[in-house]
Amino acid sequence: MNRRGILVVVSGFSGVGKGTLMRCLTERYGYYALSISATTRAPRENEEDGREYFFKTKEEFEQLIAENRLIEYACYCGNYYGTPRDYVEDQMDQGRDVILEIELQGALNIKKQYPDALLLFVMPPDAQTLADRLRGRGTETEEVIRERLQRAVEESEGVEAYDYMIINDDLEKSVETVHCLIDSQHNKISRNLDFVEQIRNEIKIFAKGE
Repeated sequence: MNRRGILVVVSGFSGVGKGTLMRCLTERYGYYALSISATTRAPRENEEDGREYFFKTKEEFEQLIAENRLIEYACYCGNYYGTPRDYVEDQMDQGRDVILEIELQGALNIKKQYPDALLLFVMPPDAQTLADRLRGRGTETEEVIRERLQRAVEESEGVEAYDYMIINDDLEKSVETVHCLIDSQHNKISRNLDFVEQIRNEIKIFAKGE
């Protein structure tokens, strides 16, 4: 039975470990497609254009918006982030589940365009762990860390819009939980109405003794 891929949106507070979680998931299960976002923020050390992000200038990003080549975009901590439309649609048509790692505002925009999308929110086991992870990265100043924690306070008000939460305390367990949630979506009746109708008609034929 041919199936179209599922669009999976993964969000979480900055520093919660969602990037690591998604990389482990895609490495373990090679059939997931991790969408690469476009952004205007500067690359961090060891990040490459076209691998972690498509790094754009503000002018380049706004051109993508004008051409409707993004399925969502948002401004986060002074920088644009957005999801290229062509890549997502092509992967889903090929039957691959596409994972978008985006923030709250973008996730809500995705849900409007793709009502069947699965929304997952990655949570820390507690607030102290979140703060420690942010400082442990060593990539931001204390001022930026406080800004990201304040942003987390705001984002926490929108978590109810998501379908499931993943408490990222044990990485191995979190990877398996995400995989099981995505896999189960393929078996929803609403996604398999054609197959249900096919089986129904075949049973009718057997019931008639034909």
